[in-house]
Amino acid sequence: MFPIPKSALTPNTYAYESSPLVKPTGFREYDARWLLEKEINLMGIQALGMGLGTLIKEMGVKPEIVTGHDFRSYSASVKMALVSGLMASGCKVHDIGLCITPMAYFAQFDLDVPCVAMVTASHNDNGWTGVKMGANRPLTFGPTEMTRLKEIVLGAKFNLGPGSYVFVENFPDRYIADVTNRPKLKRKLKVVAACGNGTAGAFAPRVLEAIGCEVVPLDCELDHTFPRYNPNTEDMKMLHAMRDAVLVNNADVALGFDGDGDRCGVVDNEGEEIFADKVGVMLARDMSSLHKNATFVVDVKSTGLFLTDPVLKANGVKVDYWKTGHSYIKRRVNELGAVAGFEKSGHFFFNKPFGRGYDDGMIFALAVCDMLDRNPDKSMADLRKALPKTWGSPTMAPHCADEKKYGIVDSVVKHFEGMQKNGLRFCGQPIRDLVTVNGVRVTVEDGTWGLVRASSNKPELVVVVESPVSEARMREMFKSVDSVLKTYPDVGEYNQTI
Repeated sequence: MFPIPKSALTPNTYAYESSPLVKPTGFREYDARWLLEKEINLMGIQALGMGLGTLIKEMGVKPEIVTGHDFRSYSASVKMALVSGLMASGCKVHDIGLCITPMAYFAQFDLDVPCVAMVTASHNDNGWTGVKMGANRPLTFGPTEMTRLKEIVLGAKFNLGPGSYVFVENFPDRYIADVTNRPKLKRKLKVVAACGNGTAGAFAPRVLEAIGCEVVPLDCELDHTFPRYNPNTEDMKMLHAMRDAVLVNNADVALGFDGDGDRCGVVDNEGEEIFADKVGVMLARDMSSLHKNATFVVDVKSTGLFLTDPVLKANGVKVDYWKTGHSYIKRRVNELGAVAGFEKSGHFFFNKPFGRGYDDGMIFALAVCDMLDRNPDKSMADLRKALPKTWGSPTMAPHCADEKKYGIVDSVVKHFEGMQKNGLRFCGQPIRDLVTVNGVRVTVEDGTWGLVRASSNKPELVVVVESPVSEARMREMFKSVDSVLKTYPDVGEYNQTI
């Protein structure tokens, strides 16, 4: 019998090398992430694989699964430990090797395999590992599946049986052929492809060149130490590097990809960083001109322009604000039959005819190029300037332990609900609206809003603010939100602030 996983073990001991280590908090709302060696060991990863295989059979799904891994120095070892657990639980494993996450999602369709387990910590810092999982393409697990998986793994309640393994050679070529099987651009575009030395560096320049772009590679050499900055499209260091490359090379646009290639960030031809929610409004304008009365799903971190933009209103667009998280938005896009879903983090989900419903940074990049191609007399900066002006913050994340963050957010929600019920003012004005599907988004009378939610994949809270009035009002909202968070001793320093 496989031993019961431990929640804590001391490294370099007999117990550490002979027992599975699995910290319970690594099972997140819609995927799994741990600090390797500190919160999970390879035997713990093996237990995760056995648990996933057990859950797949419990769900009545054919026990056949695609797996791949990103370019972190330890990801291949983590994947093979996961594979050994999957095989022990009776799964047939299709290993596509080193890849970006969208390739694993694509493989479910291309290989006709129902399940996926992609080994990646996405944009998390080095030291983190994780798995993005699903058993119902194009969807990935949500809280129900993750809770059950946690129960199976921590209780070592495995259903074991003989499995098998096959390695799929040259699979990235099949993916690239699929996404570039389309007409070339009519417009000559010079594009900076920024990859932060992450996995996308092996593929993004090839994809963009194949559709006719002149590509300026930026940090596309694979280097798992991430020598310049973490490949995170919300990180201002990466966005500033993209800005500098655009201006030096006189490029039309910079497209930046995160560590596992399922997100994309944008800098325009004037070097202006355009947060992904604003790019979402631009794309919604473009796509709704082709598909009238379209529905779009956006996360609660996103700009209020989705509701107020006159072009979207004229095109009959319907907008649904939903929970932040790739699994939540993906599922909601599927449920509503939306044309697309957008997250401020840079996850973009395209349904037919644009995509298969999952998040793919490469398809998002192609959508931006197509938008520019359909507007040959306009630059990316022109399209940005055509939007109504708002002042928005980047995503800001104060540290908060996984064990504490959800309780604190629940308390913050109750705080604002109490303020609204009692007619109290916030940030100098009456509260106009509260959205509580994911933390709390508080909007005051002039449309200025602030969001507080718990990060789904790191020991952090998430804070975003925006104002349609002025930069000063945006900053006032941040100070007001921050003053509430400062009342909680367990809320620590921010990763970045305005």
